[in-house]
Amino acid sequence: MSKTSAIRTVGLTKRYAETAVVDALDLDVETGEVFGLLGPNGAGKTTTILMLLGLTEPTSGSMEVLGLDPRHNPLEVKRRVGYLPDAVGFYDNLTGRQNLRFTARLNRIEEADTEIDHLLEVVGLVGAGDQPAGEYSRGMKQRLGLADALVKDPSILILDEPTTAIDPEGVAEILELIRSLAVEQEVTILLSSHLLNQVQAVCDRVAIFVSGTVVALGTPDELAAEQVGHARVEFRFAGDAGTSATALERLETVEDVSPGRLPGSFIATLDIGTLPDVVNRLVSGGAHISGVRRVDDDLDAIYRRYFERQEATA
Repeated sequence: MSKTSAIRTVGLTKRYAETAVVDALDLDVETGEVFGLLGPNGAGKTTTILMLLGLTEPTSGSMEVLGLDPRHNPLEVKRRVGYLPDAVGFYDNLTGRQNLRFTARLNRIEEADTEIDHLLEVVGLVGAGDQPAGEYSRGMKQRLGLADALVKDPSILILDEPTTAIDPEGVAEILELIRSLAVEQEVTILLSSHLLNQVQAVCDRVAIFVSGTVVALGTPDELAAEQVGHARVEFRFAGDAGTSATALERLETVEDVSPGRLPGSFIATLDIGTLPDVVNRLVSGGAHISGVRRVDDDLDAIYRRYFERQEATA
């Protein structure tokens, strides 16, 4: 394993009967990065995490976490890896601080009060540390879950759907906290999520995970740069927008046209190289174009394209 690798898998596969939930997965997560394992529910993300933690056996392939094989050294891996599951649970009758003390004792950490005070400050729960966890909101429990995963001072933090069922303001706070943990605590973070637009600004690299297979891997910018063919382009028309949209739809280089979010706007799928010709032909035909912009260079759109391509192949 490379000195810069925190997590590495080669051909990692998990089958249930004849179904490959994870299929020949190759990953190399670098030390200190925030790595996004992104895909729809049921793509195999959680199964991958469970294998990395030594909680389920792979069918074939190899894996290393901090140079250790989770199959042979599961306890040592768990000592060095913090884990926040998608459904985090605490003892509701205990305070946040007491829950963290309990986790510290389970990990045989003595005199943890100073570190617990620090972690409550890091995750923004200083004022709620002595409040029963049963009174916490979902977002507060996620924050407490991050503190809980950090109690043992892990080298790697694995987060499984950390923003599920949290309000938009809470999501922004959790994502900002995740990014700061990577920078300030120098923790390698593996983030599993299906909420692509939310983690685009957080992850250094992204693996798009579909049906147990990585179909694309790179930085968000690198993935966007690969899309040099078909693109989604928004046209805004003044005047008779309906007639202009019909003319757009009839052009042979345009695959489909759908209404945009703004009045008079329509989104077309076309080969990006034909865009100048499309605009010229529309103007020549009498269309009044007030704006043209590409709308598919975010991670959500990139993912949709890979996912739809995979479904079509299947």
